[in-house]
Amino acid sequence: MTRKKNGFLTLCFSLVPGAGEMYMGFMKQGVSIMSVFWILIFLAAFLNMGPVLFILPILWCYSFFNVHNIRGMSDEEFYALEDDYLFHLERLLPLEKWSRKQNTILALILIIIGASMLWNYLMDYLNWLLPNDIYWHIMSDVPQVCIGLLLIFGGLYLIRGKKRELDKKEEGKELMK
Repeated sequence: MTRKKNGFLTLCFSLVPGAGEMYMGFMKQGVSIMSVFWILIFLAAFLNMGPVLFILPILWCYSFFNVHNIRGMSDEEFYALEDDYLFHLERLLPLEKWSRKQNTILALILIIIGASMLWNYLMDYLNWLLPNDIYWHIMSDVPQVCIGLLLIFGGLYLIRGKKRELDKKEEGKELMK
């Protein structure tokens, strides 16, 4: 791990989410924070989902105070601190145990991205045929409705999966008796 850095430069870099961590030598942590920050901005702009932007100040504050907490550590604590990613993808998506379920999830993500690209392409041509106010209604409302429906169905799927898991555990306990 690199040694502690200049206080003024640390302050300057801490104003950009993830940059302060990278300046302090914690590249994995900094890249993770910066990636989440910019992905949230992209999602808010691309999918026209403004409420996602409410997460940005929380992420910015986390990054800012994390850098200053690291800077304020004693030398022993600082050198003992390990650089690690915020999200462990190998735990979320174990590649050695890739199953049909993960294939289905990946396929759905690719279908959504493709449909979104196709939607934008077709809406450019539809702009010529429809009046401007109807065009903008369709252009802005339909993707939001689709994303909302996907989130609702995804939540219901997760709830149903958890209920099945609990039912299986309960059946196992009854068989043990």
